[in-house]
Amino acid sequence: MSAPHDSDVVVVGAGGAGLFTALTAADEGATVALVSATPLAQTASYWAQGGIAAALAIDDSPEDHLRDTEIAGRGLTRRSAAQVLVEQAPRAVRRLEERGVHFDADRRGNLSLGLEGGHGKRRVVHAGGSATGRRVVRDLSALAVEHPKITIFEGARAADLWIDAERVAGVLLEDGRAIRARGTIISAGGAAALWSRTTNPPGSTGAGMVLAHRAGARLADLEFLQFHPTAITGIPRREGFLVTEAIRGEGATLHGADGERFVEELAPRDEVALAIYEQLQASGAPSVGLDMRDVDPGLFPNVVQALRESGLDPQRELIPVSPAAHYMMGGIVTDLHGRSTVPGLLAVGESACTGLHGANRLASNSLSECFVFGARAACAALDEPASTATEPPAPDPVPQPSAVTREAMWKHAGLVRTPEGLGNLRMDPHPLARLIGSCALHRQESRGAHRRADHPATDPELDLHHGVVTRQNAVQYERWA
Repeated sequence: MSAPHDSDVVVVGAGGAGLFTALTAADEGATVALVSATPLAQTASYWAQGGIAAALAIDDSPEDHLRDTEIAGRGLTRRSAAQVLVEQAPRAVRRLEERGVHFDADRRGNLSLGLEGGHGKRRVVHAGGSATGRRVVRDLSALAVEHPKITIFEGARAADLWIDAERVAGVLLEDGRAIRARGTIISAGGAAALWSRTTNPPGSTGAGMVLAHRAGARLADLEFLQFHPTAITGIPRREGFLVTEAIRGEGATLHGADGERFVEELAPRDEVALAIYEQLQASGAPSVGLDMRDVDPGLFPNVVQALRESGLDPQRELIPVSPAAHYMMGGIVTDLHGRSTVPGLLAVGESACTGLHGANRLASNSLSECFVFGARAACAALDEPASTATEPPAPDPVPQPSAVTREAMWKHAGLVRTPEGLGNLRMDPHPLARLIGSCALHRQESRGAHRRADHPATDPELDLHHGVVTRQNAVQYERWA
């Protein structure tokens, strides 16, 4: 093995959270190693069609944003984390603008604010309409490439964490290289691609969570996987393509097999997804229809282009949609500065779990989280002591999920779960699938994105109680303030 690469901070994952975290640390004078399994600007954040939620309107406030976040979170939102987000999100938007990100504006030059499900006010900023993730990741990637303090390991995959004296000392790559750092930050995305029907790219299988847990970090809320209500179905090569709910914010409607509307389209995602699921169960139809014929196609150019390339004309016909696995609320347990329960290891973005999203993420809070908590984690990582590790160990790569595992996840940990199905998952070959099955089996209620056929009601005794996976793989409840 070659000599380790030394840096102050190593960031694993180059999506929105990883890029912003790396840039923040580098601007503080730190040397940063940025590890990206894919070419830059091809991460899950690249495909994000939603925007960035922030209370920027005159008639809006952080308090209103907090209220909507807690309502969507279904009694499980950690208020301290949500307060950090809503208070600092406007500043995050300004910092992105300072870095050269251009957000959509009206003819007077004011930021154009969109309305999405669960929001009581227009507070979602976009860049290029539904191309927000693409624009932001592209701009931040260019800055990272040019920054003299950032070394990019492109096309490199983290195989394991480097553990020394019960703290994380860096990252071991699959090609045999090692990176030694004071602070190791996991921003490797979520795990929605563990499900066979998903809006996520193939790499989003929770590898960062598995690496952290093997190092002794606690995980939490793994039962809460958000299903996006409106993903394309039945169209070859476009299966799972997400149609942003901002389109519903501009007036698009959902229609059942009988042609009638059946749900408030701008309700929180868990409610809309379940309503669609029930429609499909009752009718036997494979999809419901999304009617966006009265929506200005110029507002969502990449969605309209993708639909037309698939042979669908959104200005003339209804678009076939049904729910798909989209976003994991759970992940690596962190404090409000991204620090995990293992010294030297931090996490941000969808890899992390601060309790912010509760049982159901409010639309577009995820990109806000990337930038707010990414900046905080960058500074916290620089407070870690210098590593004294000398000899990196041999890595033990995380196994990839099989097609059988992904089908089992969709069957047993889909929108509605049974104890029998979850019990089957606990015996799955993939380590994260087993932990998800255990967490979902442990929560004997229905709440937000987690629905149990045998426990259809919400148990108020479990408000604010998060299912935490210990080092021994046991699941226990902890109350987070």
